[in-house]
Amino acid sequence: MRVTERTSHEEARVAETLKKGSRVTGAAREKLAADLKKKYDSGASIRALAEETGRSYGFVHRMLSESGVVLRGRGGATRGKKAASS
Repeated sequence: MRVTERTSHEEARVAETLKKGSRVTGAAREKLAADLKKKYDSGASIRALAEETGRSYGFVHRMLSESGVVLRGRGGATRGKKAASS
């Protein structure tokens, strides 16, 4: 299935649109939000998406929040009471 593959022309256009610090508005913002949402829902981390798009963690986090994504927990080790050993 070619859905996940992109042509180099399309990738260059997307990268040009997403230059760090440039504003993303209108239809481009909606498309970016939809793409980020789809990738995040497929398991990609916010950090990975930020690196892939060349944007900051905060920008990606905000885009996901605006598009209604329920963000995952941080994961990793959790702190809590140790189980009592008997």
